[in-house]
Amino acid sequence: MSRAEPVQEFFSIGEVCELTELKPHVLRYWESQFRVLHPAKNRSGNRVYSRREIELILLVKHLLYVEKYTIEGARRKMEEHRRSGALKPATGAALEAQVIASLERELTDILAELGGTRTRSRDDS
Repeated sequence: MSRAEPVQEFFSIGEVCELTELKPHVLRYWESQFRVLHPAKNRSGNRVYSRREIELILLVKHLLYVEKYTIEGARRKMEEHRRSGALKPATGAALEAQVIASLERELTDILAELGGTRTRSRDDS
């Protein structure tokens, strides 16, 4: 009988940076701009992020980098999602978009290593 690995509940800022592909100063700035981003601090005073906060960070990233909202516009959009009860589906969609983009990059890297000279984008199909 195999034992299941414990699920990690909290993440350091370094782990969040790796997961979200963002720099620490960007995360700290966003914390000052978005009320929903407020990681707890451990006994040492280091930030610890929950899974929910990581999902919210990915939503902010999606709104700013993909949908091209300004900080103020993204703040308003998140508040709209929160009021309408659509915040959870919106964070899920942002997470899916991040996973797809990451997979596409990894596949492109693999093709390049295998000597593939042409990569197809979604628009080519």
